[in-house]
Amino acid sequence: MSQTVKLPRRKGRFRATIIRWWPLYLMLIPGIIYFALYKYYPMAGLVLAFKKFNAKLGIYGSPWVDPWFKYFKQFFGSPANSRVLSNTITLSLWKLGMGLLPSLIFAIAVSECKARWFARITQTISYLPHFFSWSVVYGICLAMLGQPNGIVNVLFKRLGMNAIPFMTSNKYFQGVLVGSDLWKGLGWGAIIYLAAIMGIDTSLYEAATVDGCGRFRQIWYITLPCLRNIFIVLLITKVGNVLSAGFNQVYIMMTDEVKTSGEIIDTWVYTQGIGKMNYSLATAVGLFKSAISCVLVFGTNALARKWDSALW
Repeated sequence: MSQTVKLPRRKGRFRATIIRWWPLYLMLIPGIIYFALYKYYPMAGLVLAFKKFNAKLGIYGSPWVDPWFKYFKQFFGSPANSRVLSNTITLSLWKLGMGLLPSLIFAIAVSECKARWFARITQTISYLPHFFSWSVVYGICLAMLGQPNGIVNVLFKRLGMNAIPFMTSNKYFQGVLVGSDLWKGLGWGAIIYLAAIMGIDTSLYEAATVDGCGRFRQIWYITLPCLRNIFIVLLITKVGNVLSAGFNQVYIMMTDEVKTSGEIIDTWVYTQGIGKMNYSLATAVGLFKSAISCVLVFGTNALARKWDSALW
């Protein structure tokens, strides 16, 4: 006679799980408190995007605007809208590509270096710029690319060439932003790839060597497929910030001369919200940016899942 096995109730299973893993859940409490206080609680202020803010009445006492999309319409109807969005998307896409592929190539090059002492020195040197503040990076860029006394322009003059206004020309400024961001984050971005490469089973390379595969074929058929999931995860995390484009970097390095090509959504919101005290307009634009970023994250995750299932 078959006996019916009664499964424990969901409440009982949950309680048993908590009791079993209570040290781990205890360690989660500080992180949960941090995100609750500094990430989720401030989101209540998003109602400011739909209100006419009055400092005396406060956020929740301020009257609602009519129509509710007034500030969104104001942003999309402003002359700065197309320029700010274009600059943000252009810089973000360039930084997205330069933040993933060069780091991957650099990590593979370091892992394939036979002279381990040289690889360690290269890694250490490549990590250092990550710890520089953007103020320091701006000073380095100014010393290297400034006009007319920057090192690069001094070299151009000695070669009989004209000086190039890298830091003060809209033609070159976006290239300076992308290049300095690549230089600052190249070594740090390669750390995850290097850790993943170290975890690949060495027997795969040994078997490939026995079969007559060279180093490039081993990289193509072993290293890159093993790094595919890491690449997808990093892509998803970076796509979520695709409309940020690096506020600290742009705000520090941008001047009035290059505002046309350098101003992004975050700097525009900062100028409107803090500089001109248009808090409702700044909140509306920030909400729009966050909503688009959320859609991009979920969309990229869905595409990655389909791509992953199609490959396997």
